[in-house]
Amino acid sequence: MRRGRTINNKPIITIKTMLILDTYLAQRERDGKPIRVGLVGAGFAGRGFALQLLTRPVGMRLVAIANRTLSFAEQAYRDAGAPRVEEVKSVAELSATIRNGVPAITADPTLLTDSDHIDVIVEATGEVEFGAGVILRAIEHKKDVILLNAELDGTLGPILKAYADRAGVVYTQADGDQPAVMMNLHRYVQSIGFKPVMAGNIKSLLDHRRTPETQKKWADEHFQRPKMVTSFADGTKISFENATVANATGFRVGKRGMYGPRCASVNDTPKLFPMEQLMNGGLVDYILGAEPSFGVFVLGHSDHPIKQRYMQVYKMGDGPLYTFYTPYHLSPLETPLTVARVAGFRDAALAPKGGLVCEVITIAKRDLKKGEALDGIGGFTCYGTMENADVAARERLLPMGLSEGCVLQRDLPMDAALTYDDVILPAGRLADKLRAEQDKLFPRTP
Repeated sequence: MRRGRTINNKPIITIKTMLILDTYLAQRERDGKPIRVGLVGAGFAGRGFALQLLTRPVGMRLVAIANRTLSFAEQAYRDAGAPRVEEVKSVAELSATIRNGVPAITADPTLLTDSDHIDVIVEATGEVEFGAGVILRAIEHKKDVILLNAELDGTLGPILKAYADRAGVVYTQADGDQPAVMMNLHRYVQSIGFKPVMAGNIKSLLDHRRTPETQKKWADEHFQRPKMVTSFADGTKISFENATVANATGFRVGKRGMYGPRCASVNDTPKLFPMEQLMNGGLVDYILGAEPSFGVFVLGHSDHPIKQRYMQVYKMGDGPLYTFYTPYHLSPLETPLTVARVAGFRDAALAPKGGLVCEVITIAKRDLKKGEALDGIGGFTCYGTMENADVAARERLLPMGLSEGCVLQRDLPMDAALTYDDVILPAGRLADKLRAEQDKLFPRTP
């Protein structure tokens, strides 16, 4: 097996596709029927999406933002130069502000999910329990839903998509986030006649011991929450991102936690992973420290001799594995593309195609004591790592997305994998109810 050369910037959202989306949006603008978008969550991702939509309004409008801290919602509009923002406290008030063309803010996301004057809900909180409630209610009110929330999709995506399918609406993750960028590239590689056998992320740092304390300075400098930044550094975020790609493609993880080899360049990827696993269903994984340092890649396979001859001419290597990569992801700046894809073409950027293929499980970040409450994603007590869903079911491993608020029933050493038997779940959570429905609808073969 020889190493494939790379090709830059070849996702399914090509210039030609962009022209089609622009044409569609321009027509909606001429018809006076822009896509009306409601945003839930005005953190780093939400404010970036808001800025894009508010400064490029052709064919779509950000008509309302819901956020628990109301000042963040207002700031998202102010950053884009909105001259007037109005707080609303009822669906009727929201409808009136939308009809009058005034941007609306609220602390209550149900006003957005319930309004007949909103077509699409973008959920950007990064929270599982809260986000599940928002998405479920939006689906019940026949809204298309777009997630900037891989944590929710990796935990409850299959059941939420099942609800969306029954309601006749679209459920999808957003363009710009790594999962959708990987899926776009996967679709591109497949569309030009290669068999995708790996979807991978490119990561510059992974340290399971990082905490909100160690990450606070960086988070403050980059306008993000320390817990969110911690989830990037400790490996939880990439685990959720790759799990959602596994659930959309059917690819599995080669071993618990993925291989994650360190290498100098994405060019090295064809020689870094077991060929048997690549060819027997495919893998999701990542590389560490490689150039380019901020992108994704897909390995495509072809053993056709004539096709290999063409690939040699175009300096893609000798095959049979070829590396395709995108050297960037622009979350949430690309999310408006998803709004247009969903509204115009009913096309999901990324969604699970059935039940869970891979799971993000909960691992002790340090020695834990009986009676401690877990602080969830990006916290001090645990981190998430990937495992195949059938293994997680057999071992009754605790999903990382359900870990927050669980109370330990026994002492556990650092790096132990937590099980349902190790914890007491919080009472009355919607996420646990949905998870039980999901496991019944899509049994993971233990």
